[in-house]
Amino acid sequence: MATKETVLAEIEQQHVRFVVLWFTDITGIVKSVTVPANRIASVIDDGLHFDGSSIEGFARVAESDMVLLPDLSTFVVLPWDPEEERTARLICSVRTPDGDPFIGDPRNVLIRVLKEAESMGFSFKTGMELEFFLFRTDHGATRSSHPYDDASYFDMSNDFAQSMRRRMISILNATGIRVDSAHHEIGAGQYEIDLDYNDSLVCADQLLTARVALKTVAQRNNLHCTFMPRPSANLPGSGMHTHQSLHDFSTGANVFSDVNHEYGLSETARWFLAGQLQHARAMCAILAPLVNSYKRLSVSFEAPIYVTWAHVNRAGAALIRVPHITPGKEEHTRLELRCPDPTANPYLATAVMLAAGLDGIRQKLPLPDAMEETVLRRERSRMRQVEMLPKSLDEAVDALSQDDVMMHALGPYVADRYVAAKMQELEEYHQQITEWELARYFSRY
Repeated sequence: MATKETVLAEIEQQHVRFVVLWFTDITGIVKSVTVPANRIASVIDDGLHFDGSSIEGFARVAESDMVLLPDLSTFVVLPWDPEEERTARLICSVRTPDGDPFIGDPRNVLIRVLKEAESMGFSFKTGMELEFFLFRTDHGATRSSHPYDDASYFDMSNDFAQSMRRRMISILNATGIRVDSAHHEIGAGQYEIDLDYNDSLVCADQLLTARVALKTVAQRNNLHCTFMPRPSANLPGSGMHTHQSLHDFSTGANVFSDVNHEYGLSETARWFLAGQLQHARAMCAILAPLVNSYKRLSVSFEAPIYVTWAHVNRAGAALIRVPHITPGKEEHTRLELRCPDPTANPYLATAVMLAAGLDGIRQKLPLPDAMEETVLRRERSRMRQVEMLPKSLDEAVDALSQDDVMMHALGPYVADRYVAAKMQELEEYHQQITEWELARYFSRY
């Protein structure tokens, strides 16, 4: 367990010159403050005061004073800075000057929902499949139409692309992030890195770190890494399939497993799954948070369309899949939620996923029948009766606003500001005149 003494010893041993303190705004954008290493002892003791009035979703001017309190378990020396600028990182929770958790801090939102799970006897674990694109940069520009390679799913790609993938894995490992596997995805220049299963707060912290690390590695190799869900109409979308399971808080045993059930799912798992289906449309506003997210969701290859679940239903676009578990490995029983994309705020995303499942457990919600591919081929008419995921951010935000469980999970402060931020994004989007509109209408009418 990290302590003040172990952190200070590591700083001295590794000749760390600076420490960056990370936190996020409600949209998941990383914010940071840099302090000289010789100041970190006082920051650990007293926190670091800052003005939060200009941060998205934080305080009004009258409530601007905030305090960053570092979580010492997140200490890591960043492996990409030169020795003379060696920098370490600590992820922080945000507190009020009185020492209370700030209700507008996304990390505190997740911690609060995790405590609700703990009160019910559960801990929550997750694992993310992180998809992204690499584009060649044109003379330092961040936007380019040239993917890094022309390979496709599981292809070997070129030597440079494989070397880049290995570099990225090495950097992630150096920051303490364990990688389960990595491979080329369907699109040209598209990759997937699967982060190892972990406690959900740790996993959220690591996802935050991974996004920064991958962008940094790409930039320092004259590439641009984007987690944009659909960067081109000619390319498939990037998702972030999330594996999840509940565990007994005292023993760590997986409570989703039941070897006697057809799908290997316990009653608790079935309730949890039903809860996520019940709140799926509202969750999408958090899990697929951009206007661009809906150019992937329900449209792109293998993106989910229906609020359904299945064991084998990839092409059928089910929302939740129950992965196959090898006999004797039932402790790995989990649910794979397929609507999140890599732009989601990892803390808010994890919080609503967990809250939806816990609501299913509290209410003992009945689980609808599975929609396997064999059933779909035989009974296509059944799909007309199945609820669909939102087709736009407008639709998703409206669903979120009407879902009391999801709004409660976020808390009124974050919920109100998140909805306001998304409505502003939508307003700005609807005011745009696109190239498609000009090409289609300018000369015709």
